[in-house]
Amino acid sequence: MDNKRDILQLLRSVADGTTSPEDALLNLKEEPFEDLDYAKIDYHRSIRQGASEVIYGAGKTPEQIKGIVTAMGERGCRNILVTRIGQEAADILRRAVPAEYYPLPKLAVAYPEEQEHRGSIVVATGGTSDIPVAEEAALTAETMGNKVTRLYDVGVAGLHRLLSNLDPLMSARCVVAVAGMEGALASVIGGLADCPVIAVPTSVGYGASFGGLSALLSMLNSCASGCSVVNIDNGFGAGYLASMINQMEGIKED
Repeated sequence: MDNKRDILQLLRSVADGTTSPEDALLNLKEEPFEDLDYAKIDYHRSIRQGASEVIYGAGKTPEQIKGIVTAMGERGCRNILVTRIGQEAADILRRAVPAEYYPLPKLAVAYPEEQEHRGSIVVATGGTSDIPVAEEAALTAETMGNKVTRLYDVGVAGLHRLLSNLDPLMSARCVVAVAGMEGALASVIGGLADCPVIAVPTSVGYGASFGGLSALLSMLNSCASGCSVVNIDNGFGAGYLASMINQMEGIKED
């Protein structure tokens, strides 16, 4: 059982007598994960959380990444995200399965499949140097079926750049604010938008930025209501959370 639709189909077959309750129970018990020795693939995650398991590429060998993705693809998983994957591993993966690779955020999407993009998420950056982290957030959200608007290089050093883009900010269901240095962008956007703002501190900055710690602390101490903060350089986490917020708002509207 790889998704909610499969579970629903199984339950309907029990209801109409095609499948016995005992067989259905056995089916569910046998399906939750697959053990590859080096990884245990969680096939029920899409049922519990609405999205398939995401593969964190850093620390895994190219062969391990290929093995996990291949197993998921054979079970019907599509738009499989692989984060923090290098060029060499991506090349090996693309020779084995259909995959798109984005070198700037070091992110791959295996078994890509067209889908409808819903709602409105804005991903904004303080500077151009923050774009790799922002692209990880934007591509994560898009892969999960969300419409994303990118507003890059709109930091507080030139506030007029942000203020000229108020329409997409004020119509968004969620905003991801990505910034290094002092991380002020999140507070500014939080004071302008009426939707949740997810702040992403980046490790961009000179020595006293302490690898993003200064931006992290600034964002945690934001005076703007409605701001939450993810870990330093965690574009994936921000994109995933933004998707959840956006999809929940879509359900309410529907």
